[in-house]
Amino acid sequence: METGGKKGLKLALTGILAGAVNGFFGGGGGMVLVPLLRGWIGLEDKRAFATSVAVMLPMCAVSAGAYLLQGGIDLAVAAPYLLGGLAGGVLSGVSFKRVPPKLLVRLFAALIIFGGVRSVLG
Repeated sequence: METGGKKGLKLALTGILAGAVNGFFGGGGGMVLVPLLRGWIGLEDKRAFATSVAVMLPMCAVSAGAYLLQGGIDLAVAAPYLLGGLAGGVLSGVSFKRVPPKLLVRLFAALIIFGGVRSVLG
């Protein structure tokens, strides 16, 4: 990995891009963050995925707060998804070390492709 000001600038730009995607689309910042952490910053696969989760938590909280203040969140609709997301997060966090990095990257790529196709066709 690089050191010094250039690395700091890359880290800041990576965060800005992920935050902007997350803020505009209500999520998906990790779709930008993971590839940038892997390719641009040089983190190995699993560290990039784990770092993305750690970074996205406060970004999602900020975005959710902004939407909540503007009346854009229906808490009755969001609650079941929140509970399911918490369960999925716990299960995946516990099993994360057992998933081979190559499979993790392929699953992530499939998710990005699926989401892109759904967005274009939807």
